Amino acid sequence: MPSLVPAFTHTAAGRGYQPAWRRPIAATFRKTAHVAVRFCVRRRIHPDTISYLSIAASALAALCLVRSGDSVWLLAAAPALYYVRLWLNMLDGMVALAAGQASARGEILNDLPDRISDVLIFAGIAHSGLASSTTGYWAAILALMTAYVGTLGQAVGVQREFSGVMAKPWRMVALHAGVWAEVARQLGWLHIPAGPLTILDYTCLLIVAGCVQTIVIRLRRILAALEAKSAGALR
Repeated sequence: MPSLVPAFTHTAAGRGYQPAWRRPIAATFRKTAHVAVRFCVRRRIHPDTISYLSIAASALAALCLVRSGDSVWLLAAAPALYYVRLWLNMLDGMVALAAGQASARGEILNDLPDRISDVLIFAGIAHSGLASSTTGYWAAILALMTAYVGTLGQAVGVQREFSGVMAKPWRMVALHAGVWAEVARQLGWLHIPAGPLTILDYTCLLIVAGCVQTIVIRLRRILAALEAKSAGALR
């Protein structure tokens, strides 16, 4: 989007900087942000502000989950906020590039709010009364580990890894499906026999299992890249 760049005064830190690795995002989802990017650049809305708003969306989603005993519709609202969080996570990077504000510092502030958001959302599940706090917090821990392993490749000089079945967007999709299944159960549309685990317990366990697979896949790819880099250096 080069046409957007002149609308914002470039800072010395941001001029010409390109992030080393960017999360692959579906073109259709990215298109939904084009108008918002132009608006943010014209209004000089800083990408950091958008990153902080993603935390606010996640905190609101967690609050909806914690207070879902008051109304099933609060529970139903939480998944919409997951997607607001994802959309804002995408928007901040797009605005940074369009406004010429991309920087190494921005890469940190782009990633850290994601991790805070993960913890907030899964803590909301843990304290919702609809799942065990154990499964909720294990999902939070594995989500953090998955993201941490993804950054290891970049830290050691190869690629940032976004591979695996339970990357951030798919964690939110899985949680969305679990929450909506619980909404359907509470409204009487879905009949599930009572047992030791709830729908959201099973959802969190699925996310944990997917995160384990994702961690293994990412580590294998990073190690393979390191081996290839070492072999190339020896030639």
